[in-house]
Amino acid sequence: MQIAIIDDMPLNLLLMEKLVAHEAGAIPHTFVDASEGLKWCLDNEPDLIIVDYMMPGLDGLEFISRVRERHPREEVPILMVTANSERTTRYEALSRGANDFLTKPIDKHEFAPRVHNMLKLRQAHKLTRDRADILAEEVRKATADILQRERETIVRLARAAEFRDPETGAHIQRMARYSALIAEHLSQPGSFVSDLLLAAPMHDVGKLGIPDHILLKTGALSPDEREIMKRHTTIGYDILKDSASRVVQLGASIALSHHEKFDGTGYPNRLSGRDIPLEGRIVAVADVFDAISSSRPYKQAWPIEKAVDLLLDGRGRHFDPDCVDVFLDNLDDVIAIRDECADD
Repeated sequence: MQIAIIDDMPLNLLLMEKLVAHEAGAIPHTFVDASEGLKWCLDNEPDLIIVDYMMPGLDGLEFISRVRERHPREEVPILMVTANSERTTRYEALSRGANDFLTKPIDKHEFAPRVHNMLKLRQAHKLTRDRADILAEEVRKATADILQRERETIVRLARAAEFRDPETGAHIQRMARYSALIAEHLSQPGSFVSDLLLAAPMHDVGKLGIPDHILLKTGALSPDEREIMKRHTTIGYDILKDSASRVVQLGASIALSHHEKFDGTGYPNRLSGRDIPLEGRIVAVADVFDAISSSRPYKQAWPIEKAVDLLLDGRGRHFDPDCVDVFLDNLDDVIAIRDECADD
């Protein structure tokens, strides 16, 4: 236990140092110069400060005020030693942050138990603080474990839909990263960007509810089949909507809205403009770009230039203009993601 003793009288310092030394585990640090004592107290975390009231230059009241700017009352106890028995002095010392008082001349029978009691309180505070830190760390670890399990479940859910669809795992990686790129350059909060990166792969989870003869059909869909295929948006929403997870709730919104069009001609709810959730507008750009610029068993990949032309043609009609603009402004990063997450 580190104890700072500040008194301009060397004899008093020596006496208090000897008395403090009787306390088990106590290490006294004595200062005849109040300014030097203050500097040590501000640069360190003492377990107890014993300070004289009447000192030249920096008196005990000002000393306490300066210490309390660095060490709150509940953390570091301060014991003031004074020959002044006036109540006003004590009231002022208490208001500035003193915890207890000793009156000169020092009585060792009073000094020892007061120091002992204050150090015991300090030990209890440190123990409580350490326990709180340990508990906070355990909570952090448990929360991280829960988040990791949540992410694993989300990835597995997205892959379950992927196994029923002739798209690749690389597709959901690319479109998720494209989505995060767009969100970041739209100046969205970091939490939204990271959540979107996890939620975007769930955009087509509703395809789990689409019959194979429609989902895997290589030819053109009939009008009735097309209407059934469109249901994957509402099916995905119904699968995800009641989750307590913020990321899964975001996935539900994406599943429902990523086929809406900016001009109101999309599905399932024919929303338009800013009525379409931002996450749906973002994923629409990312998903379509990756779908047309990637090879599938039933089609060849479009050249990047042609895919860019499609986005420009659909700007303001199919796609949110802002999303298209930031996507194309960062096309070098898009191509880097495409190359890094290639299908092979």
